[in-house]
Amino acid sequence: MNTQLEAQTLDTLTFDNSFMRELPADPETENYRRQVKRACYSRVQPTKVVQPQMVAYAREVAEKLGFASGICETDDFVQVFSGNRLLPAMDCYATCYGGHQFGSWAGQLGDGRAINLGEIVNHNGERWTLQLKGAGPTPYARMADGFAVLRSSVREFLCSEAMHHLGIPTTRALSLVTTGEQIVRDMFYDGNSRPEPGAVVCRVAQSFTRFGSFQIFAARRETDVLQQLLDYTIRTDFPHLGEPSPDIYLAWFEEVCRRTAEMVVHWMRVGFVHGVMNTDNMSILGLTIDYGPYGWLEGYDPDWTPNTTDAGLHRYCFGKQPQIAYWNLAQLSHAISPLVERAELLKGVLKSYIKEYEYGWQSMMAKKLGLNAFDSETDDELVTELQAILQLAETDITIFFRQLAKIDFELKPMGDVRDVTLPETLMNAFYVPDQLTDDHVVRIGNWIRRYGERVRKDGTLNDKRRRRMNAINPKYVLRNYLAQLAIDKAEQGDNSMVNELLELLRHPYDEQPDKEDYAEKRPDWARHRAGGSMLSCSS
Repeated sequence: MNTQLEAQTLDTLTFDNSFMRELPADPETENYRRQVKRACYSRVQPTKVVQPQMVAYAREVAEKLGFASGICETDDFVQVFSGNRLLPAMDCYATCYGGHQFGSWAGQLGDGRAINLGEIVNHNGERWTLQLKGAGPTPYARMADGFAVLRSSVREFLCSEAMHHLGIPTTRALSLVTTGEQIVRDMFYDGNSRPEPGAVVCRVAQSFTRFGSFQIFAARRETDVLQQLLDYTIRTDFPHLGEPSPDIYLAWFEEVCRRTAEMVVHWMRVGFVHGVMNTDNMSILGLTIDYGPYGWLEGYDPDWTPNTTDAGLHRYCFGKQPQIAYWNLAQLSHAISPLVERAELLKGVLKSYIKEYEYGWQSMMAKKLGLNAFDSETDDELVTELQAILQLAETDITIFFRQLAKIDFELKPMGDVRDVTLPETLMNAFYVPDQLTDDHVVRIGNWIRRYGERVRKDGTLNDKRRRRMNAINPKYVLRNYLAQLAIDKAEQGDNSMVNELLELLRHPYDEQPDKEDYAEKRPDWARHRAGGSMLSCSS
């Protein structure tokens, strides 16, 4: 970093709020709940809080924004990123968007508790939007209060950074501060409301524009505003495509399809389940956005969802994420179809998502298994059988793939699997090894033998294969129970575990001998405890 270009104080940050400058604004300036027509945003300011205190910040994000060393340690930083003080160049706003929620059109949604402070241009000329989540009500708050609790804010802060360090496209998190306020929440919507500590996360992204940002104007037939937003988006976030036109709109949609496919492939790679894949939670940049009731697969189950609201339908379960992304892209294509002269061309572009996802998934699975490339003749069946054996007994897939890398396939091939036991190194991946029947052992053993033959055919030596596998299969992920333990401490004023997890998750693929406890399977006590496995949308 060129230190001469660092912002030495927050007041010297460079803002260029083009979103507000170039797109239509809500003419009403009063902050009350309402339907906002023919506008991309409403001006609104954060609500001041009584006693903001720092919980944690991400130094890498601060560096990306061009902050000089030490700025994040100041009280001024806490005041600004709690919403208590606005910098002179800040012009705060909340955006208007709609969306499909659980498959049904929900109409206007918008930033109900997210307030954009403005767009920073850093020392490299990159544009980054700063957004406070939980900073008070906006015109889009509907029946909610606009605030956020520490419980959900810890989860959003940690997961944003964990996903980045896993190599997954995501919004980032600059800071997490408590507000000194108490916010009443009904965690499971069961009538048991209680006060919880309030908090604010500063989220960072090049754009927070969503599929639903276009849907709302299409639904209202405000085609001129729809075109203004799409033209602005292309010129600002996709300038390499060229000047907006019907052909460029198709090229833009194709790139959104590609980025979305790449993002979902990454989710499937690490066993991440978003939990709320509504169209208003889908980024046009292919970023993971809006961390609510997410989770990582622990016992491998394609039908698992971390969202208690989705426990009946399993619409957003792990195994359906690729199809839901396709469905969401179809809704986006409908939204922009008034701007494309031949709507049938959009259908053709939409099919590109299927090809991109299938190719990406196959390539990813080859890497997870340490292979040079995916060979459909052998690997379709190999992977299908792998997915089946992972469900024979409750199997932790994070541990399974790390342990699979340790098996030595340069030795002689396994003999009759009925005469052998499973490699000891794999046993740690099973929650209850006694669940494995003799038939299970034979089936798993057969798969390991076939996988070993495939590795030897590939000609990859053990050390190289292990390095490949360990570079794509993480050892550490943000298991829900770990996040909940950090939340428990933070709610008592102890932020140490939040910061410890932040540091741990900066290196998710590395062996960290002093952190082995964080790589263990979910303990039994967390299986049914609130926050330990499944969660609600309450935050």
